Amino acid sequence: MAGTSRKYPMLRRSRAMWAARRVWQPRLVFWAGAVSIGVISVLFAVLADKAQALFHVMIGDHGGWRCYLPLIVTPLGFLLCAWLAHAFFPGSQGSGIPQAIAARHLRDDDDRSHILSLRLVVGKIALTIVGLFCGASIGREGPTVQVGASLMLQAARWGGMAQARGLILAGSAAGIAAAFNTPLAGIVFAIEEMGRTYEARTNGLVLTAVILAGLASLGLLGNYTYFGVSNETISFAAWPLVIACGVVGGALGALFSLLALKATRRIRRWNANQPLRRTLLVAVVCGLAVAIIGIASGDLTFGTGYAQARSAVEGTPLPWFFFAEKLLAGLLSMISGIPGGIFAPSLAVGAGIGSSLGLIFGVSTGVAALLGMAGYFAGVVQAPMTAFVIILEMTGNHDNVIALMSASMLGYGTARMISHEPLYHALSRVFIAEAIRRRRAETIPT
Repeated sequence: MAGTSRKYPMLRRSRAMWAARRVWQPRLVFWAGAVSIGVISVLFAVLADKAQALFHVMIGDHGGWRCYLPLIVTPLGFLLCAWLAHAFFPGSQGSGIPQAIAARHLRDDDDRSHILSLRLVVGKIALTIVGLFCGASIGREGPTVQVGASLMLQAARWGGMAQARGLILAGSAAGIAAAFNTPLAGIVFAIEEMGRTYEARTNGLVLTAVILAGLASLGLLGNYTYFGVSNETISFAAWPLVIACGVVGGALGALFSLLALKATRRIRRWNANQPLRRTLLVAVVCGLAVAIIGIASGDLTFGTGYAQARSAVEGTPLPWFFFAEKLLAGLLSMISGIPGGIFAPSLAVGAGIGSSLGLIFGVSTGVAALLGMAGYFAGVVQAPMTAFVIILEMTGNHDNVIALMSASMLGYGTARMISHEPLYHALSRVFIAEAIRRRRAETIPT
């Protein structure tokens, strides 16, 4: 062995390197963090689905007296979530993606800990589940990004790793990949949405985190497509529908984004004098409005919207007004201040837009729903590559790549003409501003 070491000095250096704790400890902690993201994402998904199912069991079939229970349960649930988020889990409100983006811009670890921490992992998951149990029109994918970024940042602290920004990016990508079972979308999301100034040296971190989180998810749930499998192909004659879904979907997505930003800013200014009291009042009013919309829609707008989007992708038309009701329910849930994401509700709105346009153009509902999802989602988040890749992977439909790309780009282009601020990045500035104010307050002598 000694002769071998003398003959191969690189082998000797490699053995010496791996024998050093400072080399293998960060790697083991990083790998453990990535696997834990996959496991927790799966657990989160299972609990979220059960919470939605329990809500629908509680309210019963539409038409009985129990269908009016949301008028009580939903506002009270919003009230509870808003109070817990304000009192015990500040920084957990909303999607979670703006927090992860903001954390990448903050340089002080103490500032990051206010929006990414193990405490917020618990709060984010628990309150999102409570929100779904109460009928909120929210998703778990955005929260999973904040959870993934928090877990990876904690792994960086335990492992003594210095690449905090890269690890937050890796944790966010792993969260999306595990939440949707879409590894490519996780990588594209990291590049396009999370890291507008993407650094090539983070490639290995992102890929490794996505692979390990994806393997953990596959090991627990197996391989699956989120909205089933769509085998329909778009014919050349249906291309007017592609344009319509891109333009209409993008315009409505931009409208959602614009309304969300304006409402959030006005509510924040209004809440400044009496933060807790007015925060709870907004939550109750939004919860009551969500309940009324849900009852009027025949319970279709409650929850994530997975079931409605999946049925549209599989060819069952949605009511023509569903997209408007779901858009409004999602907007109210978002501005209410409770934890919860907009990914899944946005896909459901997009499926509704596509379904309605498909009836007008005489094109099958399944194809139209896919195009509507691409156009609207690209308009909301202004990330066209993420939009078409995530829909491509979630449906397993590779025959319509060009059409989905076109709808996404048209949606993005239309949205940019209406709203110049990407939603998540505009919201992330709120958390950056709060960190700056907190830092200034700490430096002012009392």
